[in-house]
Amino acid sequence: MIDLYTWTTPNGRKVSIALEELGLPYTVHPVDIGKEEQFKPEFLKISPNNRIPAIVDSDTEMALMESGAILIYLADKTGKLMPQHVEARYRVLEWLMWQMGGPGPFFGQVHHFVKYNKGKAPYAEERFLKEAHRLYGVLDRRLTEHEYVADEYTIADIAIWPWVSRYEWQTVDLNQYPNVKRWYTAIAKRPAVQKGYHVPKKVNEVPMP
Repeated sequence: MIDLYTWTTPNGRKVSIALEELGLPYTVHPVDIGKEEQFKPEFLKISPNNRIPAIVDSDTEMALMESGAILIYLADKTGKLMPQHVEARYRVLEWLMWQMGGPGPFFGQVHHFVKYNKGKAPYAEERFLKEAHRLYGVLDRRLTEHEYVADEYTIADIAIWPWVSRYEWQTVDLNQYPNVKRWYTAIAKRPAVQKGYHVPKKVNEVPMP
């Protein structure tokens, strides 16, 4: 049994979607970041960085924070969503790291400056929107000749997809990126994605372009 500490954010949804795809039993513990519940002492013991998501695996008694690390752990635990061949495995890790260093932080800045604080920092808006579109272009080119970012459906796709699901927050028209749109729509229709998206609670329907 996995104890999942999470909230309705792209990083949180990565792990709930992965758990659904892997068929692992889990218990959800909502951590309402709007109420700063991530700073409670009991959560700090599990997640030293005070960020969701985090898990505790009752099989190993291991507590783990950081969504990318959790995805790798769950894939290794089950032998699924991660190829065993060395080159294919590192291709997955390559695109997972791309998400962690690119769309995650930069799309997040677009949300902060463009969605929530529009007009307060024009330079920041321009800078982060420009980088967001550059990253969408990178993903679109990759998906030109690949069905998924690492050929087969893996934790790399699961990491990237929730951030793209907020394309409206980023004022991005997915029609500009037809390969991303095709990939996004196919993943959005997966039953495990539909279910994992609504953990720990339903906020809205899965966005569809």
